[in-house]
Amino acid sequence: MNFELTREYIEELKKAIEEQDDVTTFNYTKELHPADIAVVYRSLTIEEAKYLYLLLDNEKAADVLIELEVDDREKFLKVLPGEVIARQFIDNMESDDAADILAELPEERKEEVLSHIENVEQAGTIIDLMSYPEDTAGGLMGTELITVNENWNVLTSLKEMRKQAEAVDEVYYVYVVDDGGILKGTLSLKKLLLVHSSTKIKNIANTDVIFVKTSTADEEVANIMQKYDLVTLPVVDTIGRLKGRITIDDVVDVMREEADKDFQMVSGITEDIEPHDNVWLLTRARLPWLLIGLVGGVLAAKVISNYEDSLRIYPEMAFFIPLITAMGGNVGVQSSSIVVQALANNTFSMESSFKKVLKEFSVAIINGISLSALILGYNLLVSDSFALTLTVSSALFSVVLFASIFGTFIPLLLNRLKIDPALATGPFITTINDIAGLAIYLVVGRIFYNIF
Repeated sequence: MNFELTREYIEELKKAIEEQDDVTTFNYTKELHPADIAVVYRSLTIEEAKYLYLLLDNEKAADVLIELEVDDREKFLKVLPGEVIARQFIDNMESDDAADILAELPEERKEEVLSHIENVEQAGTIIDLMSYPEDTAGGLMGTELITVNENWNVLTSLKEMRKQAEAVDEVYYVYVVDDGGILKGTLSLKKLLLVHSSTKIKNIANTDVIFVKTSTADEEVANIMQKYDLVTLPVVDTIGRLKGRITIDDVVDVMREEADKDFQMVSGITEDIEPHDNVWLLTRARLPWLLIGLVGGVLAAKVISNYEDSLRIYPEMAFFIPLITAMGGNVGVQSSSIVVQALANNTFSMESSFKKVLKEFSVAIINGISLSALILGYNLLVSDSFALTLTVSSALFSVVLFASIFGTFIPLLLNRLKIDPALATGPFITTINDIAGLAIYLVVGRIFYNIF
């Protein structure tokens, strides 16, 4: 269904809620996807949202809760009894989603909700999942999957699979394990249907299976699933026992979070922040790089002051300072962004470093010659100072060359030091290039003006 949130829709829905018209309120939302209902909630008060929420069937209500923004979900869960959260929501969620929701609750509320989960095994599974760090494969995985023993025959396996399938929403793979629960491979449903019912599973299992350990970082999980085009990925413990699976929807969230984090770093924001965070946290995240930019500006001013006499004698040089600093910053960010992207996608190896640097150097030479030629032609037409013409063109070529090489090396250096290379694509590159570009420009100017 194509959903569009309009003012008229919200007003009619609010009116139905105010009149406590259950039928009309339910009809307004019954055809909506849970993600669309989550969007609607942003326009409702907490009491209105609670009223609407309790009209939804349990499964849909659980899906809506997952789709809500974290701050909206926190506000909503505060006004619901622990018993309602447990029986109406947690019981209708997959284990990984249930663990994520409970992890957001204060400790006392968490214990209260767990005490109302009637299925002890389910409660134990959720507690086990919460013990894994959230940024690991263990923190991402769910335990809903279908397994068969390698020693079973096809007929036995089909019977067991039917029982297990009741608890699994989407069946992507059937996993094969041994008597100790060690992952041995996957099972093709096509083969299962075509072979004789007495055939042993070990004889038809695919043993070439890609998996991760519970301690694997979530970013690496995302890279593996993206590289091999996987919709689900099995997770094992340190001795190879199958513990769960990660589905593509969980990985999409990780990719989005990593993209948001990298974008914030590019913008000079040092912490993972959300729009709803308080003023102090937002300030703390932004201020460090602003201070570094301030220091960079002071150093740039210091460089200019060292050449104050030259600028007083040749004031026309000052007109091109913004051009030199802007080009240096732009070229540096371009070069660093390409390297950072390659590092993030694991398509950049140390063996290819030399080739990459050589390629960037070649691109820088071509770009430098092109830009310098254009500014040379411009100055020949509008300027009567041959020294200024040569200064600007030569300095621009040098700055483009320096910025490109610097922008390539810095992400590689940060990556080697185990620091997120995305840090190199923002204010760090532009600040250093501003200072270096100014120094190059003024040194070249002094040389050429002394000659001519």
